[in-house]
Amino acid sequence: MPSKFFYEWLEEHYIKLLRVALVKQLGEDAKLIYDVRMENNYSSSKQHTLKIPSSNRNPINPQGVTVPLDFNKRELRNPFVIPGIQKVKIESQLNPNYNFESFIEGDSNRLARSASMAVANKPGGTSFNPLLIYGGVGLGKTHLAHAIGVQIKDKYPDKTVLYISSEKFTQQYIDSVKGNTRNDFIHFYQMIDVLIIDDVQFLSGKTGTQDVFFHIFNHLHQNGKQVILTSDKAPVDMQDIEQRLLSRFKWGLSAELQVPDYETRVSILQNKLYRDGVEMPEDIVEYIAKYIKSNVRELEGVLISMIAQASFNRKEFTLALTKQIVDKFVKNTKREVSI
Repeated sequence: MPSKFFYEWLEEHYIKLLRVALVKQLGEDAKLIYDVRMENNYSSSKQHTLKIPSSNRNPINPQGVTVPLDFNKRELRNPFVIPGIQKVKIESQLNPNYNFESFIEGDSNRLARSASMAVANKPGGTSFNPLLIYGGVGLGKTHLAHAIGVQIKDKYPDKTVLYISSEKFTQQYIDSVKGNTRNDFIHFYQMIDVLIIDDVQFLSGKTGTQDVFFHIFNHLHQNGKQVILTSDKAPVDMQDIEQRLLSRFKWGLSAELQVPDYETRVSILQNKLYRDGVEMPEDIVEYIAKYIKSNVRELEGVLISMIAQASFNRKEFTLALTKQIVDKFVKNTKREVSI
């Protein structure tokens, strides 16, 4: 048995069938003993096998297990249905608009994008496990994480892929402790084939969540499942996260997303305009790329503002309008930095 959970599940739901089968095949003196894989303790990932005899309890009436897959609800239960032990379909929570086609490659992100594509083509089968993508705000970490999941779902439709923020993961864990469903929470995540956790730095200081994630991570990694993480900083710079967890973050590849250079910024703007079906003079695109340097999100924010001004106020795309909008973004950026 891969865990004590499976032993308990069989004992509660299928012991009567098992007894009948054993007596039929081996006779009245047949005994049922389970080999259950157990972890030694919470400080060690080594496992040992424990032999547990059948309790000969009376089976409970089998009931369907309800798996609430609406992620607006925070409670999670085991991803099994009756009959048998069988995974149900889980909504991946992925945004299909965040794909590799819309992620523009440049010197600032080439390593991260290439590693992400390698993982998407062979999840759990590369040395990039976990893959940790880190960088500042608005540089495309979430976009790239979604792109991996989207491509995996397209190439391997039978794989269970789940994207979740670390804040929601933490809240689900807290709710599971309050509701005495901690085991359900753990086993739910142990059944995922590709787990994507966004903003993992927010696990900082949350010792209970870190502990449960440590064991979920170990189970997934040992079983060849893929883990993808995003963070605003490299593992070496993360504070108040246990060393045993940080060491596992370093098992795979940590790929940085840097601020895009001028050429990449121009390409990002052109791609956005093309996807939105909008034509804009080249000198205006170049002006935006020259002065908006901090991140991709602000580049797209300027474009959205300009398109809105042109549409609602019936204005042409002019350099004067561009300067006016860009100036607001640059001033806001400077003000945020000074604080």
